Amino acid sequence: MNLHPKRLTRKIKMNETANIFVTDAQMRSSLAVIRSLGKRGFKVTAGEETRFATGFFSKYCNNHVVYPPPLKQKKDFIEYLIATLQKNTCDLLIPVANPTLEPIIENEKELSQYVNIALPPRETFMKGYDKQTTLKIALGNSIPCPKTHFIEHLDDIYNIEDLLEYPQTIKPTISFGSRGFDTCNSFDQLIEKAERSLSNYNTILLQEYIPNGGEFGVYTLFNSCSRPCALTVQKRLRSYPISGGPSTLRETFHTETSEIAVNAAFRLLNAMKWVGVAMVEFRIDSRDGIPKLMEVNPRFWGSLALSIQAGVDFPYLLYKQFIDGDVKPVLDYKDGVKCRWLLPGDILWFCSAPNKLRNLPKLLDFRIKDDIVSFTDPMPTFGFFTAVARYLFDLDMWKFIFRR
Repeated sequence: MNLHPKRLTRKIKMNETANIFVTDAQMRSSLAVIRSLGKRGFKVTAGEETRFATGFFSKYCNNHVVYPPPLKQKKDFIEYLIATLQKNTCDLLIPVANPTLEPIIENEKELSQYVNIALPPRETFMKGYDKQTTLKIALGNSIPCPKTHFIEHLDDIYNIEDLLEYPQTIKPTISFGSRGFDTCNSFDQLIEKAERSLSNYNTILLQEYIPNGGEFGVYTLFNSCSRPCALTVQKRLRSYPISGGPSTLRETFHTETSEIAVNAAFRLLNAMKWVGVAMVEFRIDSRDGIPKLMEVNPRFWGSLALSIQAGVDFPYLLYKQFIDGDVKPVLDYKDGVKCRWLLPGDILWFCSAPNKLRNLPKLLDFRIKDDIVSFTDPMPTFGFFTAVARYLFDLDMWKFIFRR
């Protein structure tokens, strides 16, 4: 079945090596994609806005390109990407992180003349990318969510003042890595923080704070009929920021609660008519034990390396899905597999968490597999430190890292 009739579909000839373009090579999820596909013999080209990118140093990266900054120079980025695709045959473009996702999905019609894009169509993509749209679909399908109010103007908050219970959580409708999230314990504090947030984002969400009884994600790949064909479930053991952010240590697991969340995630994505990879995040409400929907991430997740180690090779399955048109479902995975993000995630967790003496042995437990550090592909670790040197005096990057 042709997933996107208006998109390019180039059949790979027998014994021909496919060419894959992976964006955002500094990201650990991009490194996991590069390693996965490179190990299978694909020719992988990685792209990033700096030549000092972690993924460039992988032995599985055949070629690399340095493109204009997609956040600051969207038009230049797209023009450069099109020129690159015109010069070099590429079978699949895998956008990994938000900076490239936005311009690529906005220009999918033009880009799809040159390459298959491993994303759903824009209309579908926005159902997972925009938290407001996601929540409205979830509420319409009886999926447990926090009590939510959609705010466009400060007056909207005054109109619902009597309905609010504290703490309240502020979230931008479009963001990633918990950036822009804030918690308020009073109406005055809410107005102050909401005013600041509305100056940075067009629309925000106000949500009841869900007492944390555990956090986990359902990681999946949906086929062209919006049916699941790959799955892992991971629970968060450590994160940075510790109040809520990307996991720095996580573990695969199966429980009755995870099964409830998987069924809810599958219903939600099916209602969206989803195609491709997605991560659906839940928090168990300690008041009633019910997993509540937090958000959907319509892209590869930072802990992708753990999914692969648990026996589900999402990058390869994604390739099969968008090139061959479908894939044999892989809905079982290894239980109890752990993986962490040491550089810099777990280090930042250690520095920000209390009881450092007690946590030191946990930080120094090098038996746990890592997102970046690898004895079989060691150079990305060196690449990470060159990237740190590159960004040492970049104020915007430090704000990005420390969630400011």
